[in-house]
Amino acid sequence: MLPATSKLCAAISYRHLRNMTGLRRQAAVAISQELSRLACRSPGPSSWIHQVRRRSSLLSSRLEEKPFSEMEMSYIKQGEEALQKSLRILEDQDGWKTETVAGNGDKVLSKVLPDVGKVFRLEVVVDQPLDSVYGELVDNMEQMGDWNPNVKEVKILEKIGKDTVITHEKAAATPGNIVGPRDFVSVRCSKRRGSTCVLAGMSTTYGAMPEQEGFVRAENGPTCMVLRPLPGSPSQTRLTWLLSIDLKGWLPKTIINQVLSQTQVDFAKHLRQRLARPVTC
Repeated sequence: MLPATSKLCAAISYRHLRNMTGLRRQAAVAISQELSRLACRSPGPSSWIHQVRRRSSLLSSRLEEKPFSEMEMSYIKQGEEALQKSLRILEDQDGWKTETVAGNGDKVLSKVLPDVGKVFRLEVVVDQPLDSVYGELVDNMEQMGDWNPNVKEVKILEKIGKDTVITHEKAAATPGNIVGPRDFVSVRCSKRRGSTCVLAGMSTTYGAMPEQEGFVRAENGPTCMVLRPLPGSPSQTRLTWLLSIDLKGWLPKTIINQVLSQTQVDFAKHLRQRLARPVTC
């Protein structure tokens, strides 16, 4: 199957074949089938990360009908870079230390990386199917401020193709204003590979969104959330959130570490409450 898939991908790269809709569709179907087969064969963490890393590329953008500008391609590449860096961090299982373990099993781990600094990793299981979690975090991302008290606002500034968006996020001040209001401008990309979804992002610059009065412009990334059905229980979703943030300003490391790990624990709690709400027509 894989050699055939490679031939199809090579074929659509030739200029005189790019407009053959049937061939593009055939290539996309072949790739999807191959990734699904690999996901079923390799359920372990290292295996699924490896497969997503290998197959997460700009192929989807090449299949788009609308050509991208140089700036748009730059943002697409930034999102791809965030995804690849995040998965490399998650793939390395060594050196993680436990920060917090909640009574329901939610766990926050951390490690220090030479080129990134301290990163945090949330591991939780949500009693909702993957599509429901994905829809809330991706399709409804602008509503996050409605249910997560740590977020004041998430606004999509620009959509680029089907996988990439530029966002502006405003974070609320912590209780007692120990950490004042922060904001972020980020490029985000979302990828679905078989039964695995990856939502990755990192800080970027966007001319139409300069620094805002009353907010400290912080930086994040690489960050990502990985969603997978819980083995043997497709109605539940395992969520892994890699968090890497530079809050800027003069803040003691002990406060930063406490705030970031608590932010992840709070996020899991509020996400569950949001997903458990009654569906209104």
